[in-house]
Amino acid sequence: MAAPTISSLTDHVADIDAGAHVTALGWLGGTAAFALGDGETLLVTGEEQKRVAAHPDGTALVAASDGKRLVTGGDDGRIVAVTADGGIEEVADEKGRWIDAIVAGSDGTLAWSAGKRVTARDAKGRLRQFEAPSTAQGLALAPKGYRLAIAHYNGVSLWFPNTDAEPERLEWKGSHLGVTWSPDGRFVVTAMQENALHGWRLADRRDMRMTGYPAKTRSFSWSHDGNWLATSGADAVIVWPFDKEGPMGRAPRECGVRHAKVSRVAFHPGALVVAAGYDDGCILLIRLTDASELLVRRASLEARNEASVTALAWDAKGKRLAFGTEGGAAGILTLP
Repeated sequence: MAAPTISSLTDHVADIDAGAHVTALGWLGGTAAFALGDGETLLVTGEEQKRVAAHPDGTALVAASDGKRLVTGGDDGRIVAVTADGGIEEVADEKGRWIDAIVAGSDGTLAWSAGKRVTARDAKGRLRQFEAPSTAQGLALAPKGYRLAIAHYNGVSLWFPNTDAEPERLEWKGSHLGVTWSPDGRFVVTAMQENALHGWRLADRRDMRMTGYPAKTRSFSWSHDGNWLATSGADAVIVWPFDKEGPMGRAPRECGVRHAKVSRVAFHPGALVVAAGYDDGCILLIRLTDASELLVRRASLEARNEASVTALAWDAKGKRLAFGTEGGAAGILTLP
């Protein structure tokens, strides 16, 4: 079978010099917000750029967007929210403890972890805390209701911050580094220290083991209909089916095969198209229905540890795709 022809969208990309490692990014309405390794947040609106010192004495380790704010957690222990106009609010201070994970909900809820301690902040600003069994490496908010999935050693804790009930445990031996909740709320999936994913079907606590990756999965993204989970960690985007009872006994799709590892993935918010960023700086748009590919960014001549795509995010309407790399290159694709 012949490989699909790659057409190019490179002429529709506006290049940006972020100036530092892009830790993460998010869209705040029409503004792309880039959290940077030098502690600054770069705000790009059209041709206008503004830099704000979110962590002047440190670096942004993790970040999450709720659509109105980019909330960053730094090695200075501070949780800082930046708005599209450059406004800065210090949400919390963990007194120098590194922030390991952060998650933000569209309703204003927020949660972060520093070591074993997980802090949840509801939309009214009320705080609750939970001590995880070990370092909380990953956080995810349930699609409905105020509930958190907390990834740690030997499994996941499901916590309702607004109740005194003990968190529910999903157990699987090993170190769980990241977690995601399916859009329909039926599945919880973690990225593990080993080159594998593990999942649970919550209705019956059925375990799902997803293996075969040559590298660790550091990025995953759900399709808008919740039927597919795209993941990084291989020389292609590995896309698992979740349209029925989960991926048990079913093979994943592989698309965007290249001689480079996928480092970031981001599904389009309204179409079965996934953006894939690679460790050589290349970015592709891949249509899931027929595996057709569009080139967004060519592979870089930089060393791979500098070229690697570290952040990808679509705006809410799916018209623009922002990206950033380890070496500080960035850009915004505007679809024609």
